[in-house]
Amino acid sequence: MLTIGSLQLANRIISAPMAGVTDRAFRDLAREFGCGLTFSEMISDMGLCYTQQRTLRLADVSEEDGPVAVQIFGSDPETMGRGAAILVGLGAAIIDINMGCPTPKIVKNREGAALLTDLHLARSIIREVKAAVSLPVTVKMRKGWHDDEHTYIELGGIAEEEGAAAVTLHPRSRSQFFSGQAEWSAIKILKQQLAIPVIGNGDIMSASDACRMLEETNCDAIMIGRGAMGNPFLFREAVALVEEGTIIEPATIEERIGIAIRHLDLACRYKGEMVGVREMRKHFSWYTRGMRGAARIRGDINRADSRDELVAAIMQLLGREGN
Repeated sequence: MLTIGSLQLANRIISAPMAGVTDRAFRDLAREFGCGLTFSEMISDMGLCYTQQRTLRLADVSEEDGPVAVQIFGSDPETMGRGAAILVGLGAAIIDINMGCPTPKIVKNREGAALLTDLHLARSIIREVKAAVSLPVTVKMRKGWHDDEHTYIELGGIAEEEGAAAVTLHPRSRSQFFSGQAEWSAIKILKQQLAIPVIGNGDIMSASDACRMLEETNCDAIMIGRGAMGNPFLFREAVALVEEGTIIEPATIEERIGIAIRHLDLACRYKGEMVGVREMRKHFSWYTRGMRGAARIRGDINRADSRDELVAAIMQLLGREGN
């Protein structure tokens, strides 16, 4: 088990925050497959403070069964503190501060990974958020802005000094985006430097990867991101291997298609059919990766305008009509 502040998790497998991916439907599935902690998509502090309805909907996790960490991003300490306080009322179990997002539209506003270049500002943000809430506060970061920088060591120390309950390290630089390999040795170094839990993230594509990261870095937990897109079964497999030493057979094609349809139905329930179908097209492409005939139906997936059309498209892989 893992304890983050006052929150005790059921296991050491965590779902990473991913914009446009880790919505409520995805989180429901992650929990069903045993994930110990799920994360929201990243939430704008300004959107919270200006009560933008879309932002509030994204951030509201109050009706969910398991603990959800809500990740907030911004560059103004006062606004970040105010936004974090709003998240408490929306059901967050943990407030996570984004100091790792590499996308240009985020970093141009001194947010996300841009905070790696201004550790004084990063410290002020952690301090304000920590002062604003009684929940555990965590920080997710990259190793530095450029490949040869090791800002994560100093930023990890700052986070600990300011009362953060844990830190997550994705050991790529901002310059790398998602190219190359994650430098897991950086996670090991950070773990040696800090007394608070260190969560490892990056290139976990299988349950054996999760075990190997734990063994190589001695980190406290594993955060799974892109490896779970179209593959929530990875959470189940990782929990079994990491916590029980049990190997679970990969999901069958029938099971993968069945869960894809369940994911679609959850998305339609929470967002309505029109939005749910549009957003699930990419997920269906991920669910069908590697399946025989997947390339042939990709066009049908992308043209689907209704729940039934999307189901019919994927059911072609089983040679029968959807229902």
